[in-house]
Amino acid sequence: MFELTKDHEDFRHVVRDFAEREVAPHIAQWDRDHHFPSHLVPQMGELGFFGLVVPEEYGGAGLDEGAFTYLCLAIEELGRVDQSVGITLSAGVGLGINPILTYGTEEQKQRFLPDLVSGKTLAGFGLTEPDAGSDAGATRTRATLADGQWTVNGAKAFITNSGTDRTSVVTVTAKTGERADGKPEISAIMVPSGTDGFTVEPAYHKLGWHASDTHGLTFSGCVVPQENLLGERGAGFKQFLKTLDDGRIAISALAVGLAQACLEQVTEYSKTRTAFGKPIGINQGVSFQVSDLAVMVEAARLLTYKAAWLKDELESGRRSVAEVKQAAAIAKLYSTEAAVTGTRIATQIFGGNGFMEEYPVARFYRDAKILEIGEGTSEVQRMVIARGLGLPQ
Repeated sequence: MFELTKDHEDFRHVVRDFAEREVAPHIAQWDRDHHFPSHLVPQMGELGFFGLVVPEEYGGAGLDEGAFTYLCLAIEELGRVDQSVGITLSAGVGLGINPILTYGTEEQKQRFLPDLVSGKTLAGFGLTEPDAGSDAGATRTRATLADGQWTVNGAKAFITNSGTDRTSVVTVTAKTGERADGKPEISAIMVPSGTDGFTVEPAYHKLGWHASDTHGLTFSGCVVPQENLLGERGAGFKQFLKTLDDGRIAISALAVGLAQACLEQVTEYSKTRTAFGKPIGINQGVSFQVSDLAVMVEAARLLTYKAAWLKDELESGRRSVAEVKQAAAIAKLYSTEAAVTGTRIATQIFGGNGFMEEYPVARFYRDAKILEIGEGTSEVQRMVIARGLGLPQ
């Protein structure tokens, strides 16, 4: 079953030590300054965080068992200290490395993966558009092939790790034709940073995740070689659906880290904050909420690591895609909603202090909401779960 091994737990301590030492002392200032801590990326690469699911021939860990579970542990522990740093790793692997590793040619893998694994570079994945979010199949970005070159025109929105000083490539989905059934043919095309016609728009002014990198992207007559096609032509829709399944488990792990942080904060605060001459934790109005949060954290963690285990079992052929898809949707739905609820509980228990930016729970509250939106909204997860149950669609 999905019980974590001693090696998993030892690795958790490595990540926690890094997060407490390199992130925790600085994150409040980075958050205030909307500063992306680019210097952390190679540090995480040196510790092997970006290579956990990557074979040794591309610079990765080459783990035979439990690779995806290790990744989720890293994301959870980083997310426990700060969500921005957690999503940088999550997107860097799940949306940057994973599509290239899964669908890339040997030349593409050799070209991009070693630097991505080491943290020398980052990669993004351009799926969402200004008018195509949950309905990602409605993409308006187009790519036409002529004389051995793709010309890409369109725009992408809310793309993580797309505008950093380390970003080397962004894989974008685009309409490349029409299928026999009249539906759009969607393909994935790799666009290196600095390509003429590829414009990174100014960073968004976001509610949360202030220390992560998020930009809109514009493509205007952007020309790349034909061999920059990732995977088969017309397979882009299936590719990004598979990518999102993995990403949902990773976001679930990020949410577990946030919920765990809230639990730790409110437990300590309830012991030390006094009102009417007694610690506030003596009141059932407080202690019951903390207890409910503890249950949510435990349930979210179990759902997340069951899904991660199933993903690892899928790689060895012992589980089905359908099982992983269902488990990923269930974990993502529950864990992200638990995290949002957890930040509300934490902010309420902290009272007026919870509304002050000097306390981490204020940042947690701002960071939480996007978890219910990114990598598929809660509504989309419910649709996926219902479909998995065989309900009429």
